[in-house]
Amino acid sequence: MIDAAEYPLPQGQLSLSGPVARPAVGTVAIRGDLAHIALADRYLCAHYVVPQVRTIGEAGANLLSHPRDGSDPVTRLDPGTRFEALDYSGPWCWGCLGPEGPSGYLRLDELVSEG
Repeated sequence: MIDAAEYPLPQGQLSLSGPVARPAVGTVAIRGDLAHIALADRYLCAHYVVPQVRTIGEAGANLLSHPRDGSDPVTRLDPGTRFEALDYSGPWCWGCLGPEGPSGYLRLDELVSEG
């Protein structure tokens, strides 16, 4: 679980004040459809997600730029690394090491089992 104080919900009115450059893939934890809750005061997105903390399994994992085998790696994650899961789809998980990244996809079986 994430401590509520770690990523507090934004206070006050959120507004757009002008164009924002789209971050490069694999950096800030934002996609076209959703973003990390800590980015709500900087990026407009349809959905914001409070991450679910998971742990990288004993084999480690390559964080990938897209949810498919052979995709370009963003970085290598060591066993035991804290990973903030933001979205699950089939055998893939999209998440990050923190709102500022790196972000990307890994296979669910590369995370420590929750059960």
